Amino acid sequence: MSYSVNISVEAPIENQIQEITYDGQEIYQAPLTLSESLAKYAQKIDFSKVNELETKNEPSDTSDDGKSDSDSKDSFQSNLWPWDGVRNKLRSALQEVCVLADVLAIAKDKRYVVLDPVQQEPIDTKPIVQMYARKKALAGAANVLLTGAERLKNSQNEAVQNRSNFHFELLRLRQNWRLKKVSNSIIGDLSYRTAGSKYSQPGIFEVSKAEDEEKSSSPPNSPLPGAQPSVKSYSALRVTVPSELQGVAYISVLCQKDQEDLFSTNVNLLSSGPSTSNTDVHWQQKLEAAQNVLFCKELFNQLAKEAVQLQAPIPHMVVGNQIMATVLPGIQLIIGLCHSTSGDKKIPAAAPAKTEHDHVLEHSLHQLLREVHHRNTHHPFPHPASGPLGPSKKRSLAGPNATDRYDLLEMTKSETLLEQIIKQAQHFFMRIRIGYVLDTIAKEVKDPLICSHWNSLNSPTQSCVKINIITHGYDVVYRTPLVIHIGEKTLKCICRDGKVMHMSYEPQELRDLIFCHINQHQILAVQSLAKIMGWQFLANSLHLGIGSVELLGNASSCILASPNGDRLIAVRCVPPQTGVQVSVAHSPRSDFFPSRLVTERKWEHLGGQFRDVRLDKMEGRNFLHKMELLMASLTSNS
Repeated sequence: MSYSVNISVEAPIENQIQEITYDGQEIYQAPLTLSESLAKYAQKIDFSKVNELETKNEPSDTSDDGKSDSDSKDSFQSNLWPWDGVRNKLRSALQEVCVLADVLAIAKDKRYVVLDPVQQEPIDTKPIVQMYARKKALAGAANVLLTGAERLKNSQNEAVQNRSNFHFELLRLRQNWRLKKVSNSIIGDLSYRTAGSKYSQPGIFEVSKAEDEEKSSSPPNSPLPGAQPSVKSYSALRVTVPSELQGVAYISVLCQKDQEDLFSTNVNLLSSGPSTSNTDVHWQQKLEAAQNVLFCKELFNQLAKEAVQLQAPIPHMVVGNQIMATVLPGIQLIIGLCHSTSGDKKIPAAAPAKTEHDHVLEHSLHQLLREVHHRNTHHPFPHPASGPLGPSKKRSLAGPNATDRYDLLEMTKSETLLEQIIKQAQHFFMRIRIGYVLDTIAKEVKDPLICSHWNSLNSPTQSCVKINIITHGYDVVYRTPLVIHIGEKTLKCICRDGKVMHMSYEPQELRDLIFCHINQHQILAVQSLAKIMGWQFLANSLHLGIGSVELLGNASSCILASPNGDRLIAVRCVPPQTGVQVSVAHSPRSDFFPSRLVTERKWEHLGGQFRDVRLDKMEGRNFLHKMELLMASLTSNS
């Protein structure tokens, strides 16, 4: 037996949700009107299926002819217009609506019906109720604003926590430092083994996740919406550095002469290393400071080994954290390792006294370290991809190039790091000496002028300075150039005439050479001026062999004649201690008296005795200016 149960399906009471605002309020879709509902349900009717059902329900019994004919007519007429029933219902509804419209028209017309509103009792309004209502409305609006601000704070805190996530921080750490996992811990390496380091210090640090106690002790700051996060944000990593690599370290390079500090510089990877004992320091700064300490210790250890192995004329000394090497006679180079594990950034007590810091030497030392690192990491091709490295490119081509034994021995020689530092210090001290000599001579000698032009493009062990000796106002007439190449222990001077002179590190040799060029400049400048003035050049000697013996070098001299030949000027230039001597002679001789022995008049055309000219009493800015006035005066009086 089957049972039939009627089930009624109704539309949901709630309407569809159209929009949800930011404060969580839901806006529903407005319900459909009667006309819209009618059109909606009418679109769901399938009239083709209704016709099929009507044809199926036709009676099969045709015994009664009259009934069958009437039924067939009704069915035929009903099939002609399927909307007939709907039309009838609409017509009846229209009639009812028309009747209702007539009733309303009669009710609104005052001629038939008067509808006066019934006056209601006035509502008793209380001010306290209105205040409570407004307060409740303001509380609702404030609650919406506070909820939005709380959401913004939570999103900002989540962003800060995501930045401080352990895995995110570990990814940043792996990008900058070498890490590997040993058992259940993560360790890193700070050493310079990729640059060919053989230092025994491992330089290993441990990376772990920060504990919950650290999180509670240093919670992240919750910034306001739109504000930047704090710099001292919480880090999810905890880096443990060995006690040997904590603190501040640098290498001090100092040159001394007779216990007097000449110049000093510091070699350091960091400008100011932070104290790694402080737990608030970020792991990046802590690792950089630890690597700087390892770098200083490794560099000092390498320099100490080289100082012991090198065979120098004056042996190098390694005492504690100091290396003492002799750069030049009487000048010592002191290299000290300064390491302080205290929390402050003060200079350790083992460091020498601070003098004037020289940035040029510091740049040269850093450049030397970079070259060593680059040479150890970039080997010349061809070299194997794995396994020990073979010979260099020069030694590989030694056979095809038929290199002899001497060249092969030269290839095997290489300068150590300490030797290169000593050479740079020697060159630096030589450059200071040359500059001091040139400045001293420029102060002592006012006439002529000495101009020094230092080349800005120099190597750490080679410099060049060009010296121009000129006279003020007569630099176009004549100038004496001199080029000096400063090496490690020697000087190479290229003179105006192309002569090359090699000198030692003694500054007195360069001083004597410049004074000799000053004397030659005065004589040659006078000769050039005489040609311009129309005077004749009779004789000259840059190394005069007559007269008194000078303390420095030899005297230079020249003889000039006026255009008519009746005036003579003799110039004798000696080192600056004596100065320049000028003498004048007349021709013919004014003191010539004929006698029995000398009867011919031709002897009276000989020049007379030379009389000295007091240049200090003459007018003129400098020596050439006075000589110009003297030549002009003697020419006009002839």
